[in-house]
Amino acid sequence: MATTKLKKGDNVVIIAGKDKGKQGTILVVDRKSGRVKVEGANMVSKHTKPNMANQQGGIIKMEGFMDASNVMYLHNGKATRLGAKIENGKKVRVAKSTGEVID
Repeated sequence: MATTKLKKGDNVVIIAGKDKGKQGTILVVDRKSGRVKVEGANMVSKHTKPNMANQQGGIIKMEGFMDASNVMYLHNGKATRLGAKIENGKKVRVAKSTGEVID
């Protein structure tokens, strides 16, 4: 599985799938399987039993995982690829389109 340079809290745009064109923030990154959860995208229905947290139970909508290759980092309102370089002895993320440091 290829590594991803995306992190939790990054703003991304979805470039493939049923939510193509939507923008959102990354909620979870699963590096082992190369998947991400994006806020408000890939909504799935989950059936839950009544419990202390949810007295009623029933069907709830929640974000599902999608492949990390289906999202791109959003920089200055445009999708861009991310690279890495060493600055002052520290590895930093860089936007490929502008060369600006992200972190």
